[in-house]
Amino acid sequence: MSDDHTGKGVLHLPPGEGRRYALGRMTAVFKADEDETAARYSVSEWWLEPGADGPGAHAHEVNDEIFYVIAGTVSFLAGADWLDAPQGTFLRIPAGVTHDFRNRTAERVGVLNVFIPGGFEHDMPAIVDWFRDNP
Repeated sequence: MSDDHTGKGVLHLPPGEGRRYALGRMTAVFKADEDETAARYSVSEWWLEPGADGPGAHAHEVNDEIFYVIAGTVSFLAGADWLDAPQGTFLRIPAGVTHDFRNRTAERVGVLNVFIPGGFEHDMPAIVDWFRDNP
């Protein structure tokens, strides 16, 4: 991993590596965030166990989000519509659009997430606490 905080160093993480956050039946693994990208973006994987709900419907005032389904079929709320997204699906959620995701299948699913600009990782400790206190 780079120790260059300008966001310009090479960052190499083997599969499964990153900062892991347990969120009930969902796990987030941050690959790159503020320290590695100079807060320009963050990259994370989100893994949901069979039948698991996601973070809940929400919107970000100034952040766009990109999702790419890396395993299984994920259901996404985008505005007022739920979309089923099989592996290989790309989805962009602009700032201000209500969104959520969940696993409505019997298999573990995963999405790659890019959050633009970065800074989301600051919220992760509070989000972990919320999921711990609200199983």
